[in-house]
Amino acid sequence: MSLLTVTGITKKRDEDFALSDITFSQQPLRKIAIAGETGSGKTTLLKIIAGLIQPDSGEVLFEGEKVSGPEEKLVPGHDFIAYVSQQYELQKFLRVEQVLTYDNTLSGNEAQLLFEVCRITEFMKRRTDELSGGEKQRVALARALITSPDLLLLDEPFSNLDIIHKNILKLVIDDISDRLKITCILVSHDPLDTLSWADEILVLKAGKLIQQGTPEDIYQHPVSEYVAGLFGKYNLLNSEILKSLSAILEIKKESKNIFIRPENIVLVPAENNSLCGKITRIIYFGSYYEVEVFISGMTLLVREEENTLKVGDEVSISVQASDICYL
Repeated sequence: MSLLTVTGITKKRDEDFALSDITFSQQPLRKIAIAGETGSGKTTLLKIIAGLIQPDSGEVLFEGEKVSGPEEKLVPGHDFIAYVSQQYELQKFLRVEQVLTYDNTLSGNEAQLLFEVCRITEFMKRRTDELSGGEKQRVALARALITSPDLLLLDEPFSNLDIIHKNILKLVIDDISDRLKITCILVSHDPLDTLSWADEILVLKAGKLIQQGTPEDIYQHPVSEYVAGLFGKYNLLNSEILKSLSAILEIKKESKNIFIRPENIVLVPAENNSLCGKITRIIYFGSYYEVEVFISGMTLLVREEENTLKVGDEVSISVQASDICYL
């Protein structure tokens, strides 16, 4: 039996749909990420799953039992589902250990393991107003987990964090699944957060679930330009390049939009053919370079791990048929 089953969830906001007929299920310890632009319904969906917002129709089942909304329950929420927002919501001027005492249902050893997993043991005596944003987020996580939930809902946990605290929090979330055996759903607008973490990704647009699959499927085979753009940069190929590629590759003529990721284009020495262009810009990103090539009337973005080129060089491109994606 699924840990979580969401069926036909609909929620209207004024005249527009915040969510429209959302259906999916989640197995224990399977990590699900929810992606989508701002206003696509991600937070609303999490809060409905948590029992904090009442859906207009549909139902949420947790371990086979219905999750009641605030119109059906005096105190909103579910005892075994924890929701953590990006706002932290910690009481000011209390020490961390005081914040975590009130709802504690764990034994001493269990609580110590939780504090170690959340990486907060070193500042248990400090007040919450003395903590950084990343430290506050980890305390908020510990507070949610100290009630021993089976499902953790994380709403944009990495927002407003610097790279150091973000990487620490990523390790914490991994340990929550691996060491504490708690199932997680995570919402994030950063593709690197979702692609590297999730077993499955749900993509929302205007309240509708438009694609669902593994990170590899979502990244390499998006159903639309919207989905392609959510998970990284891409090149939408124009008719001139397609015509040239068709002469050497098998390309589906019926496809209207064909794209390729920057890392799937290879730059080779210039040849006398229609796939020859000129480098117009090179941008350094630390572990790789982004090279802009003007070719056949458009600018292609190419990702290179090493750079031996310079602006103004003439190059040709090489593409594998298996790397071309049809929208």
